[in-house]
Formats: sequence, C-alpha cells, structure tokens
Amino acid sequence: MTIPVQDLLAILPELVVISTACLILVLDPILAASKKDILAWLTLAALAICLGLTSSQLTGRQYAFSNLVVIDSYGAFWKLLLYIVTGLTVLLSLAYLKAEQLNIGEYYGFILLALAGMMVMVSGADLLTIYLGTELMSLSLYVMAGLKRTEARSLEASAKYFVLGAFSSGILLYGISLLFGLAGSTRLPVIAEAIATQGTGNPILSLALVLLAVGFGFKLAVVPFHMWTPDVYQGAPTSVTAFMAVASKAASFGAFLRVFVEGLGGVSADWSILFTVICLVTLALGNLVAIVQTNIKRMLAYSSIAHAGYALIGVVVAGRQGGVAASTGLASVLLYLAIYSFMTLGAFALVGMLRKEGQESEQIEDYAGLAKREPLAAFFMLVFLVSLAGIPPTAGFIGKFYIFMAAVNGGMAWLAVVAVIFAAISAFYYLRIVMVMYMREPEGSAQSHSRLETSPALSFVLACALAGVVLLGLFPNGLWSLATHAAPLLK
Repeated sequence: MTIPVQDLLAILPELVVISTACLILVLDPILAASKKDILAWLTLAALAICLGLTSSQLTGRQYAFSNLVVIDSYGAFWKLLLYIVTGLTVLLSLAYLKAEQLNIGEYYGFILLALAGMMVMVSGADLLTIYLGTELMSLSLYVMAGLKRTEARSLEASAKYFVLGAFSSGILLYGISLLFGLAGSTRLPVIAEAIATQGTGNPILSLALVLLAVGFGFKLAVVPFHMWTPDVYQGAPTSVTAFMAVASKAASFGAFLRVFVEGLGGVSADWSILFTVICLVTLALGNLVAIVQTNIKRMLAYSSIAHAGYALIGVVVAGRQGGVAASTGLASVLLYLAIYSFMTLGAFALVGMLRKEGQESEQIEDYAGLAKREPLAAFFMLVFLVSLAGIPPTAGFIGKFYIFMAAVNGGMAWLAVVAVIFAAISAFYYLRIVMVMYMREPEGSAQSHSRLETSPALSFVLACALAGVVLLGLFPNGLWSLATHAAPLLK
C-alpha cells in the first residue's frame, strides 16, 4: 500500500523526532563519553526544525491516514509548548547529568521518544491512535524514571510508575473497547455522531465514560488516581521529574480535552458532574497534604496535583456551558498549562542543581539561609514560588485569573470561590520555603550548606523560565489570543 505524500507531510514533525531518537540510540554506543553532549545538541536541532514545521500548522485543519490523525491549531498549540519544554529540559539535563555523574547518552533518545508519543496524543482523531501515543510516552518515562540505576529509590519509582501506569492503560483500553462496541468505530467524530443518534441514557456509554475518566485521571495525576505521583517525583532524577510534571501533564490534558469535548461532547452534562467532584477533591487533597511535606520534590508533586485541579475548572465550565463560555473555559485551560509549564520547570531546575555535600538538596530545611549564600538562586526560586501561589504580578496570577473568570462567566461562581480559598491555603506552603530561604539561618557546618552548581545551559533555562513567568504575567494577551484561536476547534 502506498502512503500519500500529503499524509507524510502532515506528520513530518513526528517523523523528524522519531528519526532523531533512533539516530541517537545508534550513535550512543559508538561515541566516546566525552562527546555525549553532541546527542543533546542533536536533540535541540531536531526540536528547532519541528518548531518551524509546526508553526505552519497553526491555521487550517486537515486529516491524515484515513482520518486517524488531525492537524489543526489545537494540536499545534500543544506541540509548540512541548517543543519549548523539551528543549529546556535537554539544556537542564546537560548540567544535571554532569552533576550527578550520569553518563547516559540514550537519555536524550528516550526524551524524544516520549515527545513523539505526546505529539501523537494531541493530534489523534482516533481513540486507538491516542492510546498508542499514550503508551509510547509512558513506556519512555518508565525507563527514564529509573535511570539512576545505582539508587534503590529511583528503581522503586520506575517500578511503581510502571505497575500503576499499566493498570491505568488497561482501564483506558477497556473504556475504548466499550465505545467501539457502542459506535462501531474508535474515531472521535463517529463516536460523537453515534451518541447524538442513540441518545445519552445508555448504561454502556456511562460505564465507558467512567473508565475513560479513570484512565486519563492516572495520566493527569488527579485525585483519587494520584497515588503514584509523590513517590515517582521524589525517586526519579530531577530533570526527569521536571519533564514528567510539565510535558506529560500538558500532553495528557491535550488528549483528554480532545476526547471528552470532541468525541464525548454529547454527554458533557454527565462528565461535567464527574469532573466537578474530581476537581474539588483534587484541590483539597493536593493543597492540604502539601502543607505537611518536608521534602521539596514531594511538596512540588502535591502542588502539581493541585494545579491539575485548577485546570479542571476550565474543563467543568466547558462541559456545563456551550458557545462562548465553553470556548473561554477551554482557552483558560490551555493558557493555564502553558504558564504552569514555565514556573514548574524553573522550580525543578533549581531543585536539581542545588547540592549539599555532593548530593541534591531535597529537604526544605536545606534551603535555610540560601538568600545569603546564593542570592540570585534564592530570588529565582522566590519568583517561581510566588507565581505558583498565584500572587500578582506573576504569570501564575494571570493563569488563575482566567480560570476563575471562566467559572464566574459560566455561572459557577461558587467553584471559583472554593478555588480561591484553596489558592490562599497554597500560599502557606509556597511562602514557607521563601521564609526558610530568607529568614532562617542554616544549621551545621558551613561546608555542608547547599550551593548552586551553575552552567551556561542552566543559566539559560532559568532565564527562559523567569522570562516566561514575568512577561506572561505582564503581557498575557499574545498567549491568550493563541489559546482562544486554538480552543474553538474543539466545540
């Protein structure tokens, strides 16, 4: 069978990413240890090419491979965000792998394979296509979580992530099979048409809806499907944790929104109720449990769970309302996750490079007196934490503002009020770290105090993250316009 040229051109960014990943895996065994950095720059070159290719896909909408893949501005939005996050992760990893003395060249190949899966997820117009993309992403992340092969904690994180990830994949596939039995197809437009024809009272449809919510819930790390997140975030190498916390969550939300709004929009009244409950318990558990954490990676893990709850507010609004309110709710999710990516990646970058006695400084108490020893690093962390708390004039405030206004304009002011209360609670555990850095003296000898191991690559990552947090807080209109342009295509 001959594949049409236009189909190959439609997925050219994915082909570039996968080809580069294969090339890296081939070159890794034959390159000397001192030249492994070449693989990182090769990865960045591939991302730059993809950035140019995908920028041309911001307008129009076309299907490829017998309507299994859709190329539109919605998918392009997520891909551009994923390229930026992946590029910053690669630069962060250059410094982090050297600091940890990890000479693992295939690391960059697995990053690109995970990225390829994410790209398929956000461009899938068929449930099985999305499922395959999800599995490619997940399998790569399972391996990356255990790359510290000499540490039991890293291997434990990989094993836990694999077991629970496989469990969630089975549930997701079961839900897909039920929808196939109901609609006779796994393509999202056909499923939407079948729901419109058969009505919404079918118990098989309700069961499939719940199973899909559970399957995606694991990927989004929302309550009660969050149990893997703290252990995996703590045990995985910090650069991998940053990539999982940002890129994996963004891609999962991208696929999740396309499935539930484009394919299951006919039963939005049902799934909006389900996600309202999930949103509330996610906000409650994520913010309240984060308060008692003493390990900063675990605290950021629960913070990530809470931020998924904030993003779900936009999803709930889109399900409850139609027309402009739905588009605004979806656009607010896209904006929020883009902003979340910069502030979270910046925070994890600093966590990964702060060292104490040659090891990562993971305990919050290790940050005592950091403002005196590393004033610039403390300032960067201050900005990222203030943004995560949603305090103006940072981008975190803008993200929460658009999410809360979408809820108010959608007739769900009570949900916005609840979210504001939990946002106020979250300020406690974020600002506690600021207090430790600026107002507490370190204990023990001076030689054991945490210090930042800098490099040009790390400085560039922190500068980009800081610029994203500050500039998007002051000038959010450009990103909001891009988000509103992409979101209506899911109506």
